[in-house]
Amino acid sequence: MAAALSHPAYRRVFAGTFSSNVGTWMQNVILIALAYDLTDSSTFIGVITFAQLGPMLLLSPVGGAIADRVNRRVLMVSIAATQALLSAALAVVVTRDDPSLVLLVVIVAGIGIGAALNAPTANAILPELAGRRDLQGAVALNSAAMNASRVVGPVLGGAAAAIGGATFVFMVNAATFVFVILAVATADADFSAKGKRGESPVAQMAGGIREARRDRVVGRVLVTIAAYSLFCLVFIYQMPRIADEQFDLVGWRYTLLFSTFGLGAFTGAISMGSWLTPFGRPLMVRAGLGVFAASLGVFALSWSTWTGFPSAFFAGASYFVIVTALVTTLQLRVADEVRGRVMGLWMMAWAGLVPVGGLIGGVVIDLVGLTPVLLAGVAVAVLLAVFVDLSEADRPVRAGSG
Repeated sequence: MAAALSHPAYRRVFAGTFSSNVGTWMQNVILIALAYDLTDSSTFIGVITFAQLGPMLLLSPVGGAIADRVNRRVLMVSIAATQALLSAALAVVVTRDDPSLVLLVVIVAGIGIGAALNAPTANAILPELAGRRDLQGAVALNSAAMNASRVVGPVLGGAAAAIGGATFVFMVNAATFVFVILAVATADADFSAKGKRGESPVAQMAGGIREARRDRVVGRVLVTIAAYSLFCLVFIYQMPRIADEQFDLVGWRYTLLFSTFGLGAFTGAISMGSWLTPFGRPLMVRAGLGVFAASLGVFALSWSTWTGFPSAFFAGASYFVIVTALVTTLQLRVADEVRGRVMGLWMMAWAGLVPVGGLIGGVVIDLVGLTPVLLAGVAVAVLLAVFVDLSEADRPVRAGSG
């Protein structure tokens, strides 16, 4: 991972993105706590989560196609500036004691649309920033930074909310977008489009699907992360209710539980870039799924912080062992000319299906309770651990078809 940081362009964008991600997670945790406080409803938490992450489901492939067609620097700066304005608008809306729930959802959806269009581009430029030789270290470092922001962001978000409420938190997040704008605008790297300019966006998206069908490893990676995201990750955005009902952690104190999960995710990502590297990615996917199933099972059945916090930590660690192993496999399999569109499919399957699971899971939780929904996620993780087969990932790769 240290080798990736030796590249000045990667180092600059990494620092700017990390600063912005801390602000994003400050906003995320306070936003779902606000949703729970306003409605006392898991269903509305699911709605807010879907507004935030749901655009990944439909627009990530579009973002991937755009990433292969236009200058990526211009795209990333434009999106970050728009998200900053929308976060500031969110801060204004929540100054009211009874903010409009519809307006909250609409603004959050706008921020989510920006994230959906940006994510494939941010992934696609990694080889240009860090080089192919240091790509695995860059992927692991990006995962570690994203999850470090899950630790730092909730803690700072809880502190900021205690000082100035949700409005203050959302304004701080708006300000942090300046860091990523400056980093991307000044990085010395090739941000030019890599796809065929004569192709339509629809043809480019179809090219990503063709690549997934052509390469069985790419297809299996996408199917695995899709099933995992849809069924196993409902608990992440139901943390306010879990903290309240199972551990009596009310208000901003639930951020301590979320930060413990984030610390675990940070540890898992760092481990995949260091001491777990020799074990191979296919093995790490299977082992990660097994540990995740056990950890989530304990978490679902815990009513004490003595078991709840450690199980949240190990659920987070195994979660990002799985994700880092899968996305690194994908990055190393695909050719540059189809990278943006394939990463669009990745974001659709990973981040895009989490809110779908959260939306469905929220409704079911309101009907039958938390425990059955979380245990269903355990069952799916066990099935994936038994049946997922990425052993071909270590074999030679043919060039992408585009």
